[in-house]
Amino acid sequence: MRRLLLSLVAAIGLVAISTSGVLAGNVHFNKSNPPTFTDNGLTLTAAGTIYGLGNGDVQVVLTATAIPTATCTNPGGSSKVPGQNPASVTVTGGQSIPAGSIINGHVPFSVTTSPPTSPVPGAPACPNSSWTETITDMSWTSATIQVYQPCAGPSVTGCPLVLAATFTFSPPL
Repeated sequence: MRRLLLSLVAAIGLVAISTSGVLAGNVHFNKSNPPTFTDNGLTLTAAGTIYGLGNGDVQVVLTATAIPTATCTNPGGSSKVPGQNPASVTVTGGQSIPAGSIINGHVPFSVTTSPPTSPVPGAPACPNSSWTETITDMSWTSATIQVYQPCAGPSVTGCPLVLAATFTFSPPL
C-alpha cells in the first residue's frame, strides 16, 4: 500500500511539473519598456519583448488601422490628383516564435503588417471607377498586438490568447 501511495504521489508530482512549465503565467509587456512602433510608409512594425511566457511556440499578431493618403490617376495616366476622403484601412501581420527562443519566460519580437491593397479596387475616392486609386502613405491611428501560446503552426486557430494590448496614436504616426 505504501509503495502504491508513493508511486501515486510521484506520478502526480511529475504531471504537475510537466504541465506547469507549459502554461503561460502573467503574460505582459514591461511598463517601463513598452513596444515601439515604426511607420514604414505603407506598413507598420511593432517591436518589443514579451514577458511571463511558458514553454510553447508563440504567435504574435499585429492588427493596425490607418487613414490612407491616395492618388487618383485618370485612365490616360496624365492627371494625378490627391484622393478625396479615403476610408480607413486595417492591415495585419504575424510572427511565429519557436519555444526554443523563449529564455527565462521572455522573448523579443518584431512583427510588420502587410501593405494595403493598392491600387484600390473600384477607386472609391476618385472621380469615377475608371480612374486608378493608389495608396501612397498611411497615417496610423491604432494598433493591437495579440499573443497566443502554446500555438503550433502559423495559424492561431485553436490557440489560447494570452495577451491583447491596444495602442492609440494621437496624433497619428
